[in-house]
Amino acid sequence: MRFLPDQDHLAYTSTVRRLLEDSTPVRTARAWAAGDHAPGRALWRALADTGLPALAVPEEAGGLGWYPPELAAAFVEIGRAAAPGPLVETVALTAALHDGKLLTGEHLATVTDPAAGYAVDAHAADAVYTLTPTPPPALHAATPTGPALPSVDPTRHLARCTPGDPLAADTRRLSDLCTLLTAAQLLGLGRALLDSSVEYVRHRKQFGRPVGSFQAVKHQLADAAVGLEFAQPLLYGAALAVRGDAAADPRDLPAAKAACSQAALTAARTALQVHGAIGYTDEYDVSLLLRKARALAQAWGTTRTCHEAVLAAP
Repeated sequence: MRFLPDQDHLAYTSTVRRLLEDSTPVRTARAWAAGDHAPGRALWRALADTGLPALAVPEEAGGLGWYPPELAAAFVEIGRAAAPGPLVETVALTAALHDGKLLTGEHLATVTDPAAGYAVDAHAADAVYTLTPTPPPALHAATPTGPALPSVDPTRHLARCTPGDPLAADTRRLSDLCTLLTAAQLLGLGRALLDSSVEYVRHRKQFGRPVGSFQAVKHQLADAAVGLEFAQPLLYGAALAVRGDAAADPRDLPAAKAACSQAALTAARTALQVHGAIGYTDEYDVSLLLRKARALAQAWGTTRTCHEAVLAAP
C-alpha cells in the first residue's frame, strides 16, 4: 500500500495551504464566532474554487472523481488554519447528495452527528439534514429546533433538528467522510498547536535561558510530535479504506480518528503547559486551537467509540 503523495497531491495541498494563509483565517474564525459569517462564506467559496468539494463527487455526476486522500490532505490544512463553519459536513453531504450548489461553493450545509444528536452551525447553513443511525441509516431534510447553543469551541454553534422527509443518499459515504475529515482537521490542529508551542519556547526566557532549552519542555514537545507523526499514516490508511482500496481494512477509519484525536489533545495539553496562563486567554490565538481540538475530538466518533469499533471489527 503506497502512502507517499505524488506531485499532484503535493501541489494541491500547497495551493490550499497558501490560500488559507492569505485569508487571515484566525480573523475569519473570530468573526464567525461573533456571528459574522460573511468572511467564512467567502473563504469556503475560495476553497470550492480550488475544486475541493468536487474531489468528493464522481466525474459522471459533475465532480472531479472520488479522492479521499486528497480531501484528507486539504482538511489537514483547514484544521491547521482553524477555518470555521460546517466544512466537513458540507463536503460529506456533497459526496452523499451530489448537490450542485454544494459542489460550487454557493451553499453551506450541515447534518446531525448521530451520536451527539446536534448539527453544527445549523442556523448559519443553507441546508440542514439529520442522519438517523437506526438500521438502515437514513438521511432526512431537517429544520433547526430552538436557538443555537454554545459549544466549547466558540466557532461551533450547535442545534437540535427536527427531521422531515427522507432522501436518497449514500449514508455510508456521508458518515465515513465526516469521520475521516474530522480526523484530518484534528491532525492539522495538532500540528498548529505544536508549531505555536515550539515558536513560543524559542523566545520565552526563564532564568536567563529560552524555555525550550530545558529538557522537560523538550520531552513534552517531542511526545506531541511523535503522536502526530504516528497518526499521519493512520489517517492516510483510513483515506484509502474510505476510497475502497482492496488492501485497506475497515478498522483503519476508527483507528485513525482515535489516533488523531489523541495526538491533537496531547499537543493541546502541551501547548497549555508551555504557554502557561496566556494560553487560556480569549485574545491569544492558541486558545481558539485548544478549544477546537477539544470539540472535534468528540465529533463523529469519540476515542472510546472508535476503540470499541476497532475491537468489534471482524
